[in-house]
Amino acid sequence: MYCFCKRIISLFMLIITFSGCDVARQAQQASNLANCEFRILSVDHINLAGIELQNIQTISDLGMSDVARILGGFTSPTFPLSLQLNIEGRNPNEKPAGLNRLEWILFIDEIQMTTGILDKPFVIPSLGTLTVPVDVGLDLKQVLSGKSAMAMLNFCLNLAGTGITPTRFKIKLKPTVIVAGKALTYPGFITVNTTYTSK
Repeated sequence: MYCFCKRIISLFMLIITFSGCDVARQAQQASNLANCEFRILSVDHINLAGIELQNIQTISDLGMSDVARILGGFTSPTFPLSLQLNIEGRNPNEKPAGLNRLEWILFIDEIQMTTGILDKPFVIPSLGTLTVPVDVGLDLKQVLSGKSAMAMLNFCLNLAGTGITPTRFKIKLKPTVIVAGKALTYPGFITVNTTYTSK
């Protein structure tokens, strides 16, 4: 992180000297990103094999057809899981903070599920927060390859909130900022849990 901050600050000072206001603004937003914190705000629209799990509290909330569909997923070629992970960024600076690209790796119960890239700019307002939705889709059968049917069933029950162990979500982020056409990527990944933690 120190190396990343140092590169941005050095570039920022150089840009202020030789460039216009727009590029200087980009550099300032990039520099402010170094002080921001992130957390998983919520997980929405959890859908397993076409079944919405968001409001499932107990196993009895699942209909017979839902149970049959889940059990059928263990023997079918694919077992699709989709969800929306909402990442909240908090900016303590008195100026906005920005990023142009965000690589991510999703873990559920310490199992790496999938990776992706948000290739679009975001600006976190000064002294404020911004929620970034991350849409996730994966084949649970492929991810849990080698696991027993019982292990997969327990994973599904925990995901639905009906198991004995709460599901633990974690995401790792690697932001990239572009200043004066030059891409600066965070060294390594920022680990994000459900509470704010220092990077």
